[in-house]
Amino acid sequence: MAFDRPEIIFFDVYGTLVGFDPPREQIQQAAASQFGMELDRDGIDRGYQDADQFMAEQNSRSPVRLMSSEDRDRFFARYEQLVLAGAGHEVDLDTSGRVWAKVRAQEYGWALFDDVLPGLERLRDAGFRVAAISNMPMTGEEMCDQIGLTGRVEFAVTSGDVGAEKPDPRVFRAALERASVAANEAVMVGDSIGSDLRAAEAVGMGAVLMDRYNNHPWHDEHPRVTDVHGVVDAIKQM
Repeated sequence: MAFDRPEIIFFDVYGTLVGFDPPREQIQQAAASQFGMELDRDGIDRGYQDADQFMAEQNSRSPVRLMSSEDRDRFFARYEQLVLAGAGHEVDLDTSGRVWAKVRAQEYGWALFDDVLPGLERLRDAGFRVAAISNMPMTGEEMCDQIGLTGRVEFAVTSGDVGAEKPDPRVFRAALERASVAANEAVMVGDSIGSDLRAAEAVGMGAVLMDRYNNHPWHDEHPRVTDVHGVVDAIKQM
């Protein structure tokens, strides 16, 4: 299937276009320090790689949003346990659950990475349409308003719109239908190899890995970029 000149580029949101504000390493360190743990950024990045993969695998079986409150608490205790393990701290689920509670108790939001707005503008100037696909539990319009993408992307399709989470193919098909394009006219850019890239490929789309935290330096299954500016050149590799 050819991807010489895709018409539209879809972007994942969390980890691809936006991160935590304040940064996730600051949030995690503030929580972990209350339990006598010191965390470094590289360790936190490693931990989030494993934790986010754990979440992607869970969403592929049964979405986290559909869990009971007790099951969700257990899930996020394990999620936090993986974050801490990446930073070199092996703790039991009771401890990781209490750390997660301290994470959640902090005030934080979302912020676009510095390269996003100029990078999206570069893509538009190059003649590409740009849109977003996200597992955010709200409508695409609400999400764009909240994180500053309104007017910067053509539209966004979310799990809140579709009632399903990536890697469910319904999410990608809804985005393609909204864009009125065939799958081989679209490329997905995301940070999850499973939920973003392989899931997009399963419906016939192209895929580019966004590796902001350098978690996959040797990955050669897909073109790899570390910011939005690199996407134009990555598409030329396809």
